[in-house]
Amino acid sequence: MPRRRGTSTSLPVDSGRQKAARICGLGHWCVVMPSLQMLVLFGSQTGTAQDAAERLGREARRRRFGCRVQELDSYAVANLIREPLVIFVCATTGQGDPPDNMKNFWRFIFRKNLPATSLCQLDFAVLGLGDSSYAKFNFVAKKLHRRLLQLGGSALLPACLADDQHELGPDAAIDPWLGTLWEKVLGLHPVPLDLPEIPSGVPLPSTFILQLFQDAPSTVPQESATSSLDSSQLPSESQPFLAPMVMNQRVTGPSHFQDVRLIEFDITGSGISFVAGDVVLIQPSNSAANVQQFCQVLGLDPDQWFTLQPREPGVSSPPGLPQPCSVWHLVTRYLDIASVPRRSFFELLACLSPHELEREKLLELSSATGQELLCEYCSRPRRTILEVLCDFPHSAGAIPPDYLLDLIPRIRPRAFSITSSLLVHPNRLQILMAVVQYQTRLREPRRGLCSSWLASLDPGQDPIRVPLWVRPGSLAFPESPDIPVIMVGPGTGVAPFRAAIQERVAQGQTSECRDPRLGHLWGWPTGPPASVRPEATLHSPGNFLFFGCRWRDQDFYWKAEWQDLEKRGCLTLVTAFSREQEQKVYVQHRLQELGPLVWELLDCHGAYFYLAGNAKSMPADITEVLMSIFQEHGGLSGPDAATYLARLQRTLHFQAETWA
Repeated sequence: MPRRRGTSTSLPVDSGRQKAARICGLGHWCVVMPSLQMLVLFGSQTGTAQDAAERLGREARRRRFGCRVQELDSYAVANLIREPLVIFVCATTGQGDPPDNMKNFWRFIFRKNLPATSLCQLDFAVLGLGDSSYAKFNFVAKKLHRRLLQLGGSALLPACLADDQHELGPDAAIDPWLGTLWEKVLGLHPVPLDLPEIPSGVPLPSTFILQLFQDAPSTVPQESATSSLDSSQLPSESQPFLAPMVMNQRVTGPSHFQDVRLIEFDITGSGISFVAGDVVLIQPSNSAANVQQFCQVLGLDPDQWFTLQPREPGVSSPPGLPQPCSVWHLVTRYLDIASVPRRSFFELLACLSPHELEREKLLELSSATGQELLCEYCSRPRRTILEVLCDFPHSAGAIPPDYLLDLIPRIRPRAFSITSSLLVHPNRLQILMAVVQYQTRLREPRRGLCSSWLASLDPGQDPIRVPLWVRPGSLAFPESPDIPVIMVGPGTGVAPFRAAIQERVAQGQTSECRDPRLGHLWGWPTGPPASVRPEATLHSPGNFLFFGCRWRDQDFYWKAEWQDLEKRGCLTLVTAFSREQEQKVYVQHRLQELGPLVWELLDCHGAYFYLAGNAKSMPADITEVLMSIFQEHGGLSGPDAATYLARLQRTLHFQAETWA
């Protein structure tokens, strides 16, 4: 029987509701919830969507709704047909891809055999987080909203399309959207009058209780990561492999502005296997200096041990935290004290602060009207959580340990393209990593947590083990090494293509000329451009690599390796050294020069086109050049060129892996 929408019948109130809210020992309210249970499901890559989902959960509990907040892939999606109210919070990654922790859900929800009435009992809303500088802005949220409508769901309001490029950040769109959402929800599910909203200045109960040990425990739990796996279980986030680091080599010249490392790990005995296009995830740690400073500011003993007890049933312990756990382990391996705090951090810290002046400033920074001030104080200069706590010492010193996991997000693993093939380097895994360091108006340089940590490790001095695991990437290469591939990888974007070239060459691909139409194929009536080495003209379809950097003697990664492959007839290399002439030259310019070749390879030889690198402007520039090639050398109109590119993407003959 179809439900009735818009009903305003109050939920039944039992006799115990008269005492539903009371002040507890720490000054927060103990909450008794009405019978409606909201569900907030999120897909998050960097933590922004998770932060927004958790904000929704807090706001629901303040309005006396029961609320569960879960990753999309941790939720049994078949139960969606029984949920009355679900808010979906999802980010868009790369070139319109869903985050890793919602990919299983994504595949399920787009099954073609799902009935059109599957979700006819569901009220839903979609909150999207994206970046308008990318071509597919909030693509995941838009597509999910449409799909839920196709399956019979009822949208409470249009999807929220938050934009990270807005001067006030995503909250510029989220704040008004949430106001409308709660009006809709409370209209459908009014809360009894004897359950007033919990004031925003009162802290909600912490998620966990930290039960402290008087002395160190007699038995210490083993590291969740292992250096050898006896079971058939492959390394994962819950059980990484502790891989010995065997090489940490700088591959840029000493005068180059950027420190780029080639790092190699020994994965013997791990059970790890990978192919070209896969990525490795590495779990970094905070520096010893930052851990020590954090403990001093908060008055914590790093040698103190504790166990975590959830306040509510059904709440699982945080992944990666042993039980019992030391404060040192919690701060070093789990709390992301080097990240830039979000608005929710200031909201909770203000609730917990006993210092009037600091609390007033924290409330201002967390208010809707204070977002420009927050951006100026935190976001633009990239001020870290640790630095903020040092700026608010009275508030920091009064933080109850129970709230540490609510206040500070966990350290997220960092993904790196694997740049080696097991066929060439058995039992080894290599990455190419740029060490992130830049200056803002703050005195101390800003440093990337994972890259700085890895760069600081010296396997020549001490045995180093790094927790890691492998997952499939977004690039998939053709099984046959005879199918030509065009790879565009400026800078460290070349990393996955080295793995692909090694793999294809090891599988027997030689790129030797077997096509008598050589001149026609290359389309160079007066000879090849200067960017192509002379020996490259001797070879026809196979491995075509477009590589760009600043200077050939400073950041030309694997120069000798590429040149050797050229001489062996295994590679055609096209280079762009942007700073070696007055007019800057980039890979897109080289691609334009070789337009006849690119069109011939794609249209007549079924080539695959790959792109990897920085996601800001380069993908759009490459796409624009391809559209120009399709029109100039393929004779296509503008709309037909767009259709042609869309077909390449749909058939995976155009693939991209980009990062911010």
